Amino acid sequence: MALATLCAIAMPAGAPRAEPARVDPVAAGWNTAALDALIDYVARQKSTGLVIIQDDKLIAEKLWPPAADARGFRAAFVHGTAADGATLEDVASQQKSFVAILAGIAVDKGLLDVSRPVSSYIGAGWSKATPQQEAAITVRNLMEMNSGLKEDLSFDAAPDTKFFYNTPGYAVMKPVLEAAANQPLAEITQAWLARPAGMNDTTWRKRPALMADVGNPTGLVTTPGDIARMGQVVLNGGVTDAGVRVISKAQLDALFVRTKTNPSYGRLWWLNGGAATVGVGANARRRPGPLVAAAPADMVAAMGALDRRLFVVPSRKLVVVRTGQAAVDRDFDEQLWRLLVRAMPAS
Repeated sequence: MALATLCAIAMPAGAPRAEPARVDPVAAGWNTAALDALIDYVARQKSTGLVIIQDDKLIAEKLWPPAADARGFRAAFVHGTAADGATLEDVASQQKSFVAILAGIAVDKGLLDVSRPVSSYIGAGWSKATPQQEAAITVRNLMEMNSGLKEDLSFDAAPDTKFFYNTPGYAVMKPVLEAAANQPLAEITQAWLARPAGMNDTTWRKRPALMADVGNPTGLVTTPGDIARMGQVVLNGGVTDAGVRVISKAQLDALFVRTKTNPSYGRLWWLNGGAATVGVGANARRRPGPLVAAAPADMVAAMGALDRRLFVVPSRKLVVVRTGQAAVDRDFDEQLWRLLVRAMPAS
């Protein structure tokens, strides 16, 4: 089945799922005045959703509709409303981290070896590099954003020598997974991850024509609650809140190993606490310091355009989700974490 038809496969409604217990933030040790300040800040940043879960307790869950004048955002990213009122959004590059989980599951199943060349799964000629250059690019290189390819998939550098946040290069992971599993991406997403985790509102959709130039024609459409459920899988070491293991601890941990080409990146996941960070963009330079200075060093993140965020902090048993339009403040992540630190219980 072609990727363009992924939207035809959706998860049946009503799949069982465990939910975090709703608690009074005061009883959980949170500073409510600081928490209110955090929620007010996020609301002012053109957000559509905020979820905060700590120690499997729901501390805050807020939903806001997209602004009436957000026509471009609605046309490009919004796919209706879920039963709970959440906006169904194409969460941009957050999808990469979901695909990373699927790749780890495929390794667990013996279907995928990330050390093998990409061409061993989808055949030669998938890039614009020479046959010899292409044969050196492994599945791991696609996941670590160090394939050495440019956005048009032409050769730029040898694999493992240069970090370049290459979305068209990443998108090759989708046919690789389909070939390895001999199933459409939508089916393995539901069977391997969404259904076990109770992510009832998560599916793949073909993107509108106005996003045709991003080199990644299908978007992951989901809700803040479903993103949080995947965050709980990560926090639980590969186990859903219902107690179902979806990925081994070993393969999950492999996603969070810092790469030599970018200490703030693993395999399709961003990592905090590194000595240096290489950001997004063709001219992104290596800068000293972690991804988000105000956040705990062990934070890992699924990050997408327009400041879509999933933050998971094992040391604080914390999951934080933010969806919506691009935040007003350019230092949104730092501001968010400064407010979170003030609101959270002392470690």
